[in-house]
Amino acid sequence: MLIFGIDPGSRITGFGVIEYTGEGCKLRESGLIRLSPRLSFPKRLQKLYVDLAEKLKQSEPDQIAVEDIFCRENVKSALRIGQARGVVLLAASQTGVPVAEYSPREVKMAVVGSGRATKGQVQFMVKSILGLSEHPPTDAADALAVALCHAHKVGAARSRSK
Repeated sequence: MLIFGIDPGSRITGFGVIEYTGEGCKLRESGLIRLSPRLSFPKRLQKLYVDLAEKLKQSEPDQIAVEDIFCRENVKSALRIGQARGVVLLAASQTGVPVAEYSPREVKMAVVGSGRATKGQVQFMVKSILGLSEHPPTDAADALAVALCHAHKVGAARSRSK
């Protein structure tokens, strides 16, 4: 099963594709969609949609997992991330593939074992679980962690149904 994980952002959106076999996970692809601050915000959202839709089309995932937003003190920033997340959910839902959503706390619990894990701890565990030679960039690591969280949930659901 191919799982496409997404960490939405108004400037950088991370993505990661893993293959989940039931016995483990393997990295297929990860990366960043960078949105220039020189573009107007509506143009950034348009670029995010176009670029993400293309990545989703190329990877042909079986399932998509998207991280929910973390409520920040800066309301304007939280609103912008929420708008970017809406674009991500639109692109994801248009694939016709099931879309799951996870809070940052759920993702950290599934990957690190603590809902209060740091970004560095998430990067370390993603590297370790996927057997990578180096740490992926933070936003890509977060997206891979979302995909791993979904794989964990899928695996747990399959175990319960047996």
